[in-house]
Amino acid sequence: MRKLWLVLIVIAVLVPISAAQAAKPHAVSQALIARGRYLVESTSMCNDCHSPHNEKGEVIEAQRLKGATLEFKPAVPIPVWADKSANLVGLPGWEKDAAIKFFMTGLAANGLPARPPMPQYRFNERDAEAIVAYLQSLAPAK
Repeated sequence: MRKLWLVLIVIAVLVPISAAQAAKPHAVSQALIARGRYLVESTSMCNDCHSPHNEKGEVIEAQRLKGATLEFKPAVPIPVWADKSANLVGLPGWEKDAAIKFFMTGLAANGLPARPPMPQYRFNERDAEAIVAYLQSLAPAK
């Protein structure tokens, strides 16, 4: 009988601990996504170019980060100027590691920088991972 009680006590102690440990990676993931959202929306200001805006200059929510025609031009001609911004929702066409490297170095998988006016960001690895996690989290469920 004592062995049964001992087993029940061990189970009662270990099950909540293992459940908390299982939940921890999810919490870290949500924190990483929240950090990425902050960096995308407040630091890098991706919405400025990658989202269409209404006549009041407000982001059109249904099209947030889905790419847009740029409403500004360079003061002097730049041959590689991008007139449109890319869709960032889900990072289509990007492998996770290549996207992280892009946000750390400013260079795409082909070794070339993005076309202006896209800045060559130099985020640290943790922030680049957060940005990629956030943008990938915006992809529609499959």
